[in-house]
Amino acid sequence: MKVAVTGGTGFIGTHLARLLVERGHEVSALVRTPAKAGVLRELGCRIVPGGLDDAAARRTLVAGAEVVYHLAGLISAPSLETLRRVNREAAALVARDAAFASVSRFVLVSSLAVTGPSPRGQSLDERSGPGPVTDYGRSKQEGEEAVRAVGVPLTIVRPPAVYGPGDRAFLTLFRLAAKGVFPLLGDGRQELSLVFAPDLAQALVAAAESRATLGGTYHAAHSEVVTARGLGELLGRTLERRVRFPRLPGPLVRALLGAADLARIPGLPAPDKAHELLAPAWRASSEALRRDAGWSAATGIERGIPETAAVYRSAGWL
Repeated sequence: MKVAVTGGTGFIGTHLARLLVERGHEVSALVRTPAKAGVLRELGCRIVPGGLDDAAARRTLVAGAEVVYHLAGLISAPSLETLRRVNREAAALVARDAAFASVSRFVLVSSLAVTGPSPRGQSLDERSGPGPVTDYGRSKQEGEEAVRAVGVPLTIVRPPAVYGPGDRAFLTLFRLAAKGVFPLLGDGRQELSLVFAPDLAQALVAAAESRATLGGTYHAAHSEVVTARGLGELLGRTLERRVRFPRLPGPLVRALLGAADLARIPGLPAPDKAHELLAPAWRASSEALRRDAGWSAATGIERGIPETAAVYRSAGWL
């Protein structure tokens, strides 16, 4: 079928585009910076130059598409208003264009940040979380609501932290472990659900193709849970390094993020990111997606972390 993707040059988008092409679909990708679309071109994707604010490009992207995957978004920004412009308003614009083009499914990639953190020892379903604790999470929640209000045939997927080949967020943790250090935030016992990027791509396609997922909201995480320290220990084993685990108390984490914000240091999280970093757990149950789409994550961290490290090494990143 013909499918359209926003955010195709990103980490998750690249994995999704590759899977879609492998499954024989014709993929169109909205690309703000065509120079970054080399991988998409190699895959044979149709490149639509333009950003989310380009109405003509959006209409060109979705014309004739049966499914639209909306991955583009902001993870951090100087203000809630900036996050809203992309994660809420732009998402709604793409959804309206998709509805006008009569697509059969619009898959919105949201975030576990909308569900919110979990108590230690408990994996939350999509309805039982406390809700967002950061501006990012609130902007993604508002994006879900805005897209749902459009009336396009919709499925929402909320991944937890995503890792895998090509990811630069987890790369920082790999590089720290390679230097023999892995800082633990707060009490160091935070529990995490994760998902390997190729598995997440499979989840998005499964969600799009199942009739039972229409109108639903789903987590897409591996069933295993890892502690922050356990993740650091696995990185150490993978990289064959003895890793130390210095602890950064919660007040220090908050002070550092606040100081970085006042100093306008680029590339660091907003101060409210401390609410996520210091939460006792981010655990997600994906039972609903298994039930409605037959998907479950195949790659645990004992396999996924070494595979990711191998790609980092081959790319010269480690």
